[in-house]
Amino acid sequence: MTETLTEDRIRALPKVLLHDHLDGGLRSATVLELAREQGYAALPADDVESLSRWFSESADSGSLVRYLETFEHTVGVMQVAPALTRVARECVLDLAADGVVHAEIRYAPEQHLQGGLTLDEVVEAVDAGLREGEELVASGHAPAPAGPIRALAMLTAMRHAARSTEIAELAVRHRDSVCGFDIAGAEDGFPPTRHLAAFELLRQANAHFTVHAGEAFGLASIWEAIQWCGAERLGHGIRIIDDIRLEGRPVTEDLPTAIRRAAQEPGAFELGELAAYVRDRRIPLELCPSSNVQTGAAPSIEEHAIRLLGSLRFRITLNTDNRLMSATSMTREAQLLVERAGWEQADLRRVSVNAMKSAFLPFDERLDVIERVLKPAYDG
Repeated sequence: MTETLTEDRIRALPKVLLHDHLDGGLRSATVLELAREQGYAALPADDVESLSRWFSESADSGSLVRYLETFEHTVGVMQVAPALTRVARECVLDLAADGVVHAEIRYAPEQHLQGGLTLDEVVEAVDAGLREGEELVASGHAPAPAGPIRALAMLTAMRHAARSTEIAELAVRHRDSVCGFDIAGAEDGFPPTRHLAAFELLRQANAHFTVHAGEAFGLASIWEAIQWCGAERLGHGIRIIDDIRLEGRPVTEDLPTAIRRAAQEPGAFELGELAAYVRDRRIPLELCPSSNVQTGAAPSIEEHAIRLLGSLRFRITLNTDNRLMSATSMTREAQLLVERAGWEQADLRRVSVNAMKSAFLPFDERLDVIERVLKPAYDG
């Protein structure tokens, strides 16, 4: 008999996280302490509760651009090596305590140079923190209800800047500790094709990369990310629903009906050429429900496209995006879908296995986690 999916039960299930931003997951208390240590005086609040509320309320604007502005303060206190190491270590501890067993943590090294660090020193400081966090969990000095965690870094280049090739070279240079590359930032007006040289360099080096696409901008962004840049995964990719129709009408015209019908008769839907390609090629979608609602990419958790896309057998994964700004965790994201979207343990199992299949790890290591960790926990 399947155990009731309480919050504690969900937390104890092993989870796989592919899309989580280091500068979007700080503890509010850490932001305050680092600001005081470094003399950063621009914080909008001076106590933990007020600062936490400010981050979530400011991010809850319905605008991706406004959402991104909140990062000014977290990045502002991440400009020296000890701060980067601390933030990375606490990130791993927080994720392990939430039942995450594999995490790919992304950040933009170019945003952490104001204190005099070089790009390589930024990567080394973050890696030191990730390894410290892993060791604390493995040695039993930190809670981990689902078992030990593996945390890997992913380097992000900012799509409005011009350092993507340099960051791609950095990712290749540190490939022993960096699992992949990404571009992020405001989509509209900054297409991924601006960074073709970086993606070509990565392909030639047999390196992994994902692309933020299909969040605040539509199908053109997804098409460029896949067909021009060669993205292995899509960061968000939620707007792929713009290429799906039901009885000749876009599903976006009536999402509640489309979601219900997809669960009952998935064969009734028509996929456009791009949507069909994404599904046929099993291109993973790094979906982030709470964040998508905050930025206006989804109307609500109940009407989030993850339900529709899951019923139509796209390779969906569940992610946090920015735990501080969205006041969330993997457990909370799963719990929201259980409580508001009718998800069951089988759904949580699917997104966990999908994510592990899609992780930027060698095949044998992915298979080991699926067979040794995920399946026994979800099927037992």
